[in-house]
Amino acid sequence: MKNSRVRRAALFSGFALLLGSTAMTAPTTVMAQVQQTGVVQRIVVQGNERIEQGTVISYLPIQIGDTVDPARLDLAVKTLFRTDLFADVAMQMQGTDLVIQVVENPIINQVVFEGNSAMKEDKLRDEVTIRPRGIFTRAKVQQDVQRIIELYRRSGRISATVTPKVVELPQKRVDLVFEINEGPKSGVLNVNFIGNREYSDNDLRDVVVTEESRLLKFFSSNNNYDPDRIEYDKEQLRKHYRNRGFYDFRVVSAVAELSPDKNGFVITYTIDEGKEYKFGKITVDTENKKLDGQILAAILPIRSGELYEDQRIEQATDSLTFAAGAAGFAFVDVRPRYTPNRENQTVDVTFLVREGPRVYIDRIDIVGNTRTLDTVVRREMNVAEGDAYNRVLVDRSRNQIRALGFFKDVTIDEQPSAQPDRTTLRVQVEEQPTGELSFSAGYSSVEKAVIDLGITERNFRGRGQNMRGRVSIGSLRQQVDLGFTEPRFMGRDLRAGIDLFSFRYDLSEFAAYDTSSVGGTVRVGFPLTQNASMTMRYQLKTDDVMIGDEYCATSSIICRQRGSYITSLFGYGLRMDQRNDPINPTRGFYADFTQDLAGFGGDVNYLKTEMGGGWFYGFNKDFILSAVGTAGYIEGWGGDSIRINERFYKGGNTFRGFEIAGVGPRDTSLNDDALGGKIYAIGTVELTIPTYLPEQYGIKASLFTDFGTVGMLDDDDKQSQPGLFDPLIRDDLSLRATAGVSIHWRSPMGPIRFDFSRILAKEDYDRTETFRFSTSTRF
Repeated sequence: MKNSRVRRAALFSGFALLLGSTAMTAPTTVMAQVQQTGVVQRIVVQGNERIEQGTVISYLPIQIGDTVDPARLDLAVKTLFRTDLFADVAMQMQGTDLVIQVVENPIINQVVFEGNSAMKEDKLRDEVTIRPRGIFTRAKVQQDVQRIIELYRRSGRISATVTPKVVELPQKRVDLVFEINEGPKSGVLNVNFIGNREYSDNDLRDVVVTEESRLLKFFSSNNNYDPDRIEYDKEQLRKHYRNRGFYDFRVVSAVAELSPDKNGFVITYTIDEGKEYKFGKITVDTENKKLDGQILAAILPIRSGELYEDQRIEQATDSLTFAAGAAGFAFVDVRPRYTPNRENQTVDVTFLVREGPRVYIDRIDIVGNTRTLDTVVRREMNVAEGDAYNRVLVDRSRNQIRALGFFKDVTIDEQPSAQPDRTTLRVQVEEQPTGELSFSAGYSSVEKAVIDLGITERNFRGRGQNMRGRVSIGSLRQQVDLGFTEPRFMGRDLRAGIDLFSFRYDLSEFAAYDTSSVGGTVRVGFPLTQNASMTMRYQLKTDDVMIGDEYCATSSIICRQRGSYITSLFGYGLRMDQRNDPINPTRGFYADFTQDLAGFGGDVNYLKTEMGGGWFYGFNKDFILSAVGTAGYIEGWGGDSIRINERFYKGGNTFRGFEIAGVGPRDTSLNDDALGGKIYAIGTVELTIPTYLPEQYGIKASLFTDFGTVGMLDDDDKQSQPGLFDPLIRDDLSLRATAGVSIHWRSPMGPIRFDFSRILAKEDYDRTETFRFSTSTRF
């Protein structure tokens, strides 16, 4: 029987040759030298060194006993080539034996980059797919060459070239070398605009991302030519104009011309602004009879006659989707339909609300939680696997996960599933430090320094448990505080915890007394509604108020506060939180209310009530207005007056511009001591403002004004003798106010805040400060 041979040429003409030339030529087609058929009785593999014969045979579409012909032999050769294991394959029939001759592709020993000075080697290695100990193939090399060239193109080096070379080593191994000629960086000489009337060239240069190459912009990465960035700029221009009423705006062309000296590009955008439009008739058309179109139209953030803005359409679509979801219709498809009226320059918008296909949650994947357990994240989800998809509940779940404070960022994306009516939720989280080593310091108008240190861990062992082992040593406070909180006590939505504490406050410089307390608290918290919660607690402590004899010589009022006593109290707290984001709110409000009743045993009887709240409104991401207020009142019962250490002391971080305990009733005698008040009310209005610094610097600023009052002592605490009021005891519920600037900096050692204050209203006995800073370091 004559031999038949089928061969595909794929031999290298020398491993040291350039792969882009002779060695990289495409293989020839399969040729059957002899047309023959036969029955295969045995398969013999020749030329294999690393690959076992059984492995080669396993890839073949031919088995012993099969009848072969040139077509089947050709298919077998192509099949072996597709494995990328062989550089050459030849088959021939020798009698009843099918003989396969192979030349194995070499193994890559190492991948080397040469000539890359502007691009780090790590970035290049991440881009290429070829790895050491992998199989060498020409196709992969050519693909990686294109990847490297594209990487350089995106960085502005459009003339970069890459030449791959291979160096042959013993034992069928090769070194792969990418020789890179980076070429010059193609800068942007000018960005020009043609056709703009409403906005100047400078205005539009602030809109596009591409920047002109300037000496002072050496930190910028957008001042090089990148075709992909040009496309993004066109979209940015469209958004800019259509969000300012120019419904017909379009980019006619975007041309990049290389300068004659080839040192950069001149980019020219030709635009057609069109005319300015306003919203015309706004309607909602719904196919669901249970959804009233007129009611839905009333909640839209759009009114007829207002300036047309694309972003308002997006906000309206989100509002309708959210409203339908809140009403129990999670599967709605909202699509706006536009009808421009070019004669009167208005755009009529009809929102079509249709019942969308019902989709169920197939799987929930938690990604990025390198420390926090999956169960901690899953128990904050308002949806479970198998539930119907509900966007409102998914958004609420994201806010609840963010509210944990364990993650820097939380996103929940929908991923396609194998079935059309199923979706996979991918919860992507980015861990952040949850331990905190805190430090704060203040500088006052009387040159007093206040330093405080502490340590806490809010995500103990990644289980969401709060473990606090605090040792605080400062000029005001020495404290040992142990606390533990289990957020899901007994597997239920029940937050339980215990605190043990021992501390001493040295307020002799501010209020003429020292106090030490030892005690413990047992507490439990649970949700009342989706946005409301309640906490309950019991506390037992013993207090010792120490006042030196030198103070008693000058103030009998303060001296009467000396002594030790036991406090036994029950308390509760209510909270409602309607903010759109628990960490950085831009909309919504929150409110708190707490009461503590002391007198269940012990030596002290009083009722303390405190409340607080805040409201937030973001004009945009840079300007966010907030109004926050707190108030409190404490009153004794059963004939008891309020002791000095139970009163309210405000100042420092609680009332910027005043020292700690710097505002409120005061004994203006020789010692000038703060006495604290039974009532307080403090408000803050704050506006965050842009700093126009790069975001990576982490510096933000805000303007603030704090205003309020502290005061109201019991009559006994104002009398030096029974029936005789001491004129040196000053207690005025007058308005105090300050204003200033706060600088917030996310420094490498943790967040730092600087407060610069100016006094607007005060009493002459108040203690003030003009500067304070505080910081905390996380781990």
